[in-house]
Amino acid sequence: MEFDEELDALGLLCPLPVLKAAKRLRAMAPGATLRLVVDDPAAAVDVPHFCKEQGHELLKSEERGGLQIYMIRRSGSDQES
Repeated sequence: MEFDEELDALGLLCPLPVLKAAKRLRAMAPGATLRLVVDDPAAAVDVPHFCKEQGHELLKSEERGGLQIYMIRRSGSDQES
């Protein structure tokens, strides 16, 4: 799956992966796709919740070798917090 930007959040614990993803997504164009790579087990709950609350589309999530990989499409709104 293609993506516009990638964020390596390995070694970061909750809530840092989501906070860094939010900051990166705000800087991206609406409709752009972020690939987020994390190893914090809490991200399995935090990332989908964040996407739902902020209106971003969680295109895909997968686990590979202890890593979680999320593909997030930025919402068309600039109202995220």
